[in-house]
Amino acid sequence: MFNSGIFLPVIIITGIAYSILAKKLTVLAALTGGILACLIYIAAGYAGVAMMSMFFILGSAATSWKKHKKQAFTTREETNNGRNVLQVLANAGAAGIASVVILFYPQFAYVMFPAMAAAFASATADTLSSELGMVYGRRFFNIISFRPDYCGLDGVISLEGTLIGIGGSCIIAVIYALGYGWDFNFYFIVIAGTVGNLTDSILGAILERKGIIGNDMVNFLNTLTAVLVVLILEGILG
Repeated sequence: MFNSGIFLPVIIITGIAYSILAKKLTVLAALTGGILACLIYIAAGYAGVAMMSMFFILGSAATSWKKHKKQAFTTREETNNGRNVLQVLANAGAAGIASVVILFYPQFAYVMFPAMAAAFASATADTLSSELGMVYGRRFFNIISFRPDYCGLDGVISLEGTLIGIGGSCIIAVIYALGYGWDFNFYFIVIAGTVGNLTDSILGAILERKGIIGNDMVNFLNTLTAVLVVLILEGILG
C-alpha cells in the first residue's frame, strides 16, 4: 500500500542526490534546497513542493539544452560543481518567506499560496526566457531603449524568449490550480510571473550592467516583485 509519509522524503533525498551527482548544485546548495523543500511542504503541502520541483526540472533542462550554442553568448555564475547557496536562495528565497508567513500567520494562507506560486512562476519564466531565448530568439533588443542589442547581455530580451517565459508561468499556475483549485489566482500568477520576469530584465539593464547589484540580487528581486504583484492584485480584484 502507498505510504504518503515516505513519499516526500524520497522525493527530497532523490532531488538532493541528483542535484549533487549531476553537478546542478553544490552539496551545500542542494542541502539548502532540501531544507527549503521541507519548509514549503509544511506550509503549502505537496502542491508547493511540486511547484518548486517543476521550477528545478524545467530550469535544469533549459540550462542544459543546446548548451554549446549558448556558451558563445553568455558567462554563467555557475561553478563546475553547480549553483551555490546564494543562487538557490535568490530563486527560492521569496517562496521560503511566503512559507514562513503561512506558518506564523495561517490566516493569510489564502493569499500567500498564490504569492508563493507567483515567486516560482517568475523564477521559472526568467530561467526559461533567458536560456531558451538565446537558442530560439531571432531579434534581441534592450528592454529600456528598445534598440537592437547583443544576445546574452543583461537587460536584453527577445519576443520568443518572453513568450517562452509566459509559458513557464502558465505551467506553475496550472500546478497551483491543480493543488488549490481553479480561480482568478491562475491569471494573477501568470501576470505576476511575467511582470517579475520583465522586472529582472529591467534591473539587469539599469543596475546589473553597471555593477551596482549582482545577478543573485536581481533574481531575488524579480521573485519578490512577483509576490508583491499578486498581493496587489488580490487586494484590488480578489
